[in-house]
Amino acid sequence: MMQPRVVAMEEGKELISANKTNLFRALPSRLLVFCLLFLGVGVGLSIISMYSVRFSMVQQLATKATSAVQPLFQDDGTTIDNFIRPPSNLMHNMNDTELLWRASFVPQIKDYPFKRVPKIAFMFLTKGPLPLAPLWDRFFKGHEELYSIYVHALPSYTAGYPPSSPFYGRQIPSQMVEWGRMSMCEAERRLLANALLDISNEWFILLSESCIPLHNFSIIYRYISRSRHSFMGSFDEPGPYGRGRYNPHMQPEVTLSQWRKGSQWFEVNRKLAIDIIVDTTYYPKFKKFCRPACYVDEHYFPTMLTIQSPHLLANRTLTWTDWSRGGAHPATFGKADITEGFFKKIFEGQVCLYNGQPSTVCYLFARKFAPSALDPLLGLASKVFRY
Repeated sequence: MMQPRVVAMEEGKELISANKTNLFRALPSRLLVFCLLFLGVGVGLSIISMYSVRFSMVQQLATKATSAVQPLFQDDGTTIDNFIRPPSNLMHNMNDTELLWRASFVPQIKDYPFKRVPKIAFMFLTKGPLPLAPLWDRFFKGHEELYSIYVHALPSYTAGYPPSSPFYGRQIPSQMVEWGRMSMCEAERRLLANALLDISNEWFILLSESCIPLHNFSIIYRYISRSRHSFMGSFDEPGPYGRGRYNPHMQPEVTLSQWRKGSQWFEVNRKLAIDIIVDTTYYPKFKKFCRPACYVDEHYFPTMLTIQSPHLLANRTLTWTDWSRGGAHPATFGKADITEGFFKKIFEGQVCLYNGQPSTVCYLFARKFAPSALDPLLGLASKVFRY
């Protein structure tokens, strides 16, 4: 009786043992499948994460690269402000051809769809520093909404004006300039073109580092803004320093009877400024046939504008200069010359036409003043110039 039971128990043990053996055999294969599945999911997530990080880094680099480039105009095309805002940085990368093209854009609708406050662009053609800048600082103070400043200096010169100065950051990309050569007029066109990029600039005055304002800002702004004419000297001089500089090869664009001479230092309105920078008719003639002893800065603009728009010119300059000592350059005045009596002689005896009527205010600026004249000029500014 016991033997069958023992046999049965032994058979049961064998069955259990067999089941355990089969179970242990099944578990490793399932575990392997699970591990492989987990590994696959992990690899997939790693790949996705790697590409996400790489895409994020590319986006960040692209954003940094984009922000590193400083465009001339911040323009997203969404509001009118983006089209009328002045350039954020005067030191652009345009060459002269690109600059003149960009500055030649002219709205065809005369009425502005925004409140435009007309400004005067003061354009300084210099070799380097502006030694009389403290006097100009006093002149400009309190009138920030009515003027813009542009400085064309030698390419190697880096200005060091403090952020509080109106001349801070106002230097434009420049090129070398030779006295009496077309490079002088090219620099003047460069100044005009940069100033034209600000649509609020309506009047443009060319000055040098030796110029000073003879009146306060309010008087000068009123005088220029109310004038029906631009102030550029343009006259027919029959002697060797006038007609004697004419070259017959300039025909047919410029004839002898059209040849004019005038001061380099001018004031023009926006319409004439655009006419100057877009000119391709007279520029090549003057560049080729007006060379020393023909001084192109005294003839190019006066002749061209007299041919094109004589009715818009006052035929006189606003800058007083003393040529009484003779020679190729005007007199320069230093510290010892600066007295009330000196300026009294400049102001008295002036008679000219202003809007067709006689006027005793004919000059708004004067030159040439040496750096040594600065201190006495500052001392007289409030009493003599009213600023």
